[in-house]
Parts: sequence; C-alpha cells; structure tokens
Amino acid sequence: MRIGVFDSGVGGKSVADAIHKAMPNAEVIFVYDHVNFPYGSKTTEELISIVTPILQELATKTDVIVVACNTVSTNLIEPLREAISVPLVAVEPMVKVAAEQTKTGVFAVCATPRTLASVRYQWLKDTFAIGKTVVEPDCADWSRMIEANSINEQKIKQQIDEVCRAGADVVVLGCTHYHWIEGLITKILDGRAVVLQPEKAIIRQLDRIAKEIEPIV
Repeated sequence: MRIGVFDSGVGGKSVADAIHKAMPNAEVIFVYDHVNFPYGSKTTEELISIVTPILQELATKTDVIVVACNTVSTNLIEPLREAISVPLVAVEPMVKVAAEQTKTGVFAVCATPRTLASVRYQWLKDTFAIGKTVVEPDCADWSRMIEANSINEQKIKQQIDEVCRAGADVVVLGCTHYHWIEGLITKILDGRAVVLQPEKAIIRQLDRIAKEIEPIV
C-alpha cells in the first residue's frame, strides 16, 4: 500500500516515521508545505485553496492520505474528502480518549489557535468532554519554535506547569509538530500527567483501510 502523509511543516515527519516503522512493507510518501507554513493563522478559504491541489497531486501517487495536520483536519476534512479521490485519514485532538482517561476531570489540549477555534474541536468538547474541564494553554508559537529548531524550554515548562496547577492529569498534543517535543513535555510533567498523541490510532486506522482497498498498480 502507498500511504501519503501531509502536513504544513516537519511535524508530520514524526507521523510518517511511525507509520514506516509499524508498516515496513508500505511505501510512505511524506509531503509538507514549507512555502505556506504556518497554517494556524490562515483563514478557511486560504487553507482550502492551498491544500486542495497539494492533496490532489499526492492522491495520484497513493492509496490513502493521512492529513497529519490538526488545523486542516478540524477545519477542512469534509470538503477535502469531496475533492480528493483517495481515502483521507484525519488527525484531530484526542478529546474523547482524554475525557475517558482523566481521573481529576481536568485535561489539557495543546493546539494551534485555528484548531482550538474550529467547529470540529468545539463539537469534540461538547460531545465527549461534558462535565470535564479542558485547559487550553497558549501554544501559538510552539510550531514556529519546532520548525526553526529553536525551543524555548523555559517557556514550555512554565506553560506545562500551569496546566498541572490547574489540575490536568492528561495532556493532549493537538498538533503533530508537538510530537517532536513529546519527550521534553514528558520530562517536565515528571509523572504529574500522561501525554496523548494519535500516532498509534492513525496506524490502526491505516490497518483497517489496508484490508478494504486494492493498492495502485
């Protein structure tokens, strides 16, 4: 099976690497949009005009595409599914799992402003986080820091410490860029909370799709 992985920047590379490790017989094609990065501050209209042709081109080379960008998945996945000829696997904040796992009733979602403002994200909270408190730290500059390989560890520590003080015992990484600092976040948490990110769930979905479709020949 040929699997496309798309992201606005290098964040999706962690997803592509995880897929390649779990599915070594698959061909994984990773594409990112360094020209238009970052996506978090762009309008829906801008994003659809940017992303659609990229995915249409990627669809000519693949059986399935992982949209490894929470901003795109939470804002555009339905119109993209209408425009793209292969199945799309969306990546979105793991609100349902976090709500099920929290023991304090408080969990944090680290995501871009565009993801946090999306209708889909609001639906996830309204559907799965009823009676829970969702803490949303300001992570607006995290993607830029990661893309530039210039991590302000002290700033991230302050933000993570704040969500712990608010009672969060689960931290959701709602942007694939943040996967690159999962180790740092886990170290800062020091057992105070668990970290959730969707790579294993993506692989399970790809396994299901692989059983349903015939590969391109």
